[in-house]
Amino acid sequence: MALFGLGRRRRGEGRLRTGTSDDTAHLEAFIASRQGVEAFVEPRTAVTDTTVLLVADDGEWTRRRVDGPSGAAAFAKRMALPLYDASVVGYPQRMRDYNARHKRAD
Repeated sequence: MALFGLGRRRRGEGRLRTGTSDDTAHLEAFIASRQGVEAFVEPRTAVTDTTVLLVADDGEWTRRRVDGPSGAAAFAKRMALPLYDASVVGYPQRMRDYNARHKRAD
C-alpha cells in the first residue's frame, strides 16, 4: 500500500472532465435570462479543463467547462457574445462588485 494512497488509481482519476451538454445548457439558460452577457475563456489548469465564465451586466456570473479554447470560441460565436481571454484582460470590475455585495449579504 502506498503512503497516503499515492500511487493508487481509481477509475477516471487523472483525466480532466471536459464540457458536457448539461454544461452548455446551463450556459445557454444563463444567457437567455440575463442582459449584457460577456464571455471570458479561462485556460486549462492542472485540475480543470478550459472553462467559459459568463458575466452579466449586473456582475452576476457563472462558469462551466467547455471543449478547449476552440470550443469556447465556437460557443461564443454561436451565442453572439463577445469573448475575452481572462488570462490577458482579467475579470470585469462589475463581477468583483457583485461578489462583494453578495459576500456582505451572507
